[in-house]
Amino acid sequence: MDSFFTIRNITNVLRQVSMVAIMSVGMFFVLVGAGIDLSAGATVGFTGIFFADLIVNKGVNPYLAILLTIVLGALIGLMNGLLVSYARLLPFIATVGTMSIAQGLALIWTNSYPVLDLPSSIEFLGRGYLFGLPFPIYVVIVVYIIAFIVTEKTVYGRFLFASGGNDEAAYLSGINVRKVRCISYIVCSVTVAISSIILCGRLDSAQPTNGSEWGFDAITACVLGGTSMSGGKGQVLGVLLGAIFVGILTNGMTLLNVNSNMQTVVRGVVLVIAVGFDVVRSRRAARG
Repeated sequence: MDSFFTIRNITNVLRQVSMVAIMSVGMFFVLVGAGIDLSAGATVGFTGIFFADLIVNKGVNPYLAILLTIVLGALIGLMNGLLVSYARLLPFIATVGTMSIAQGLALIWTNSYPVLDLPSSIEFLGRGYLFGLPFPIYVVIVVYIIAFIVTEKTVYGRFLFASGGNDEAAYLSGINVRKVRCISYIVCSVTVAISSIILCGRLDSAQPTNGSEWGFDAITACVLGGTSMSGGKGQVLGVLLGAIFVGILTNGMTLLNVNSNMQTVVRGVVLVIAVGFDVVRSRRAARG
């Protein structure tokens, strides 16, 4: 317990939480719109490999590589959005398909090998400090401020909640439900790409399997933070608190030397319990 409350460990928790927290706010957009993105974890690995390969093997300027990686994330999200919103595939089926594609491409791209030796400028994104705080924390703050403004203060935010709450009523009121949901998937994959860039900086490398479980951590963070799996309900601040809880849980198990496989089991149990409570809450609300 004493080792948990050290400055070093708290700083480490904040740095760890930052990447899942950024992904979680993107997942929040999808869940509020009554969707789900199971490709998020695989997209971390694929966009990370793409980013690192551009810099290390292709000699692309790091700033341009960041931009191109975010564009790639947006394209992956667009594909998910088109499949779900316009091709009318179930979100589960569409995003599992994208997950498989992303995993396969990441492994093929590098022959299953990691991409190593990223420049120090990239390392700063994951390990650097600014005014005494890890740089990723500032990214989290900016992302969450933007997300709060979009969801609470813009027309799109109102349309997103309306589409997730009752898509038929939203459509009849003149909302382009398909477009609103498609954009939510783009937002989700862009946040995933940002997280993968930070992860590359933290590890000074990229692995095809990096972040493979983070998609489920993001869903857990959202549901723990009060976001409904049935859509139309949730708050950005709640997502952040949920992500912090997931980070503390993971860090605590690591300090207690819990086996990594058992950690996966525990996080899975937490996800099932959180979703179970959400289902019960939704049913009670429907009856009431």
